[in-house]
Amino acid sequence: MALTKLVPTFWTEDIKETVDFYVSILGFTCESLELEYGWANLKRDEVSIMLALPTDHVQFNGAQFTGSIYLFSDDVNQDWDNLKDKVKVCYPLETFDYGMTEFAIYDNNGYMIQFGQETTG
Repeated sequence: MALTKLVPTFWTEDIKETVDFYVSILGFTCESLELEYGWANLKRDEVSIMLALPTDHVQFNGAQFTGSIYLFSDDVNQDWDNLKDKVKVCYPLETFDYGMTEFAIYDNNGYMIQFGQETTG
């Protein structure tokens, strides 16, 4: 099981305003903006950042790194099996309509780490 990519995700209450800041001020490119699902993907050189509206899984109290570290995996099911009994789970393995199978855990400091894999088929 190899980890394939690390993308920090920062939560915001206004996706459009935050995209504009990263694009206009920091020189990122908005590679995708999914207002229906409440997320955007930004890239500059080899750095990717995801922006997202808060979800039902956790309470949002403003920017205090209330986002997550998102790890793309080549075998998210195996990751889930290896971790679920060893960590505090935020939400269990789930396949979402937007094409990802993922789960989230907390590290020992309380930071959320999400593991995800694109859904095939």
